[in-house]
Amino acid sequence: MIIGIVGGILQGMEAVYLCKHAGYTSLVIDRNPNAPAMSISDRKEVCDVVKEEARAREIFSQCDAVIPAVEEIEVLETLDRVLGEMDIPFLFDIRSYKTSCSKEKSNELMSRLGTPIPQPWPECGFPIIVKPSCQSGSIGVSAVNDEEERQRAPKVVEKLGDTPIKQEFVHGKSVSIDVIGNGTSARSYVTTEVILDSNYDCKQVLCENRVLPEEDRILFEKIGKDLGEGLGLNALMDVEAIYTKKGLRVLEIDARIPSQTPACICAATGINLLEELVCSKLGRESGKVAHDGCAIYEHYIVRGDNLCTCGEKEFSHVENPVYVEGFFGADEAITDYRSGKAEWRCTVIHTGKDFQDALWKKKQFITSVMESCDLDEYIDRAPEMI
Repeated sequence: MIIGIVGGILQGMEAVYLCKHAGYTSLVIDRNPNAPAMSISDRKEVCDVVKEEARAREIFSQCDAVIPAVEEIEVLETLDRVLGEMDIPFLFDIRSYKTSCSKEKSNELMSRLGTPIPQPWPECGFPIIVKPSCQSGSIGVSAVNDEEERQRAPKVVEKLGDTPIKQEFVHGKSVSIDVIGNGTSARSYVTTEVILDSNYDCKQVLCENRVLPEEDRILFEKIGKDLGEGLGLNALMDVEAIYTKKGLRVLEIDARIPSQTPACICAATGINLLEELVCSKLGRESGKVAHDGCAIYEHYIVRGDNLCTCGEKEFSHVENPVYVEGFFGADEAITDYRSGKAEWRCTVIHTGKDFQDALWKKKQFITSVMESCDLDEYIDRAPEMI
């Protein structure tokens, strides 16, 4: 089966990884010939699917299904129309995406469904978070501790041409769950923990069966299923939440292929979310059953004499990467490492029968890189807490 992947950066690399483990042929399509997913895919095409529609159609005719790994609405609308006309399975639900990419609309959905979410301002006190409605990641997000900061923070969002959302600041463990729907029913998959760097960007994902207590894990699965069905989801989405002392608080939903969590889930449990999505679109079951295991998925950069953990945005600057097994002892890696190179990046996965087993492999990896590359310092930064 040939899977067309439109977009070759973070989500594109994720989709290529999942294709590799599903036994699919990956065909990455990007207007940038140097997009990092190009060098790890089975096939590649340089094409602007919006400006070169006729050529894009020729490429899509070679595909058994197509998944977008971009969030540009013009590209997504073009794909939705063209693939619909060609009757090629489109592994995406643009209607659900348009709801999920607006925090205003998704908050309305969650309020209607009774989903536990952070309290809005002014019902909550300080501290609060002020964030844009339609941006992704940490773009335009401000932590606010007092009235002066509250007056200033919305201006940051307004400069982006967006609407500010003001909510209670909640802290605790950051967790995510992926959901696949067929337009009527939805299924929640595996819960993962998301660990952030000092810029509040994801640097590590942990998948193991102890991420949440059993009762809360079951509740999170129900929340994901209810949101998928309430949305009428006909594709894949992830649900992001904070596990606080008062329980789960859902922050947002994103109806598109996530980066990072699916690869970690695949390594830990054998469940391949791209394979599950393909089966859902074709109206059949994969028959796969998750096995117990643990995986630690993490981004690193070597710069000068230091090995540092880093967020996915920093890793996205990887150049001409390769997929490697056994990289400095890691089970799997995507990296632009070359012997003698002064600066290089990698994403590595360590697996084990449990967390301690995977953690031991991680420590061995760090030691191996430090010694082999003659580095002086290992740096692992975390966010400053309010």
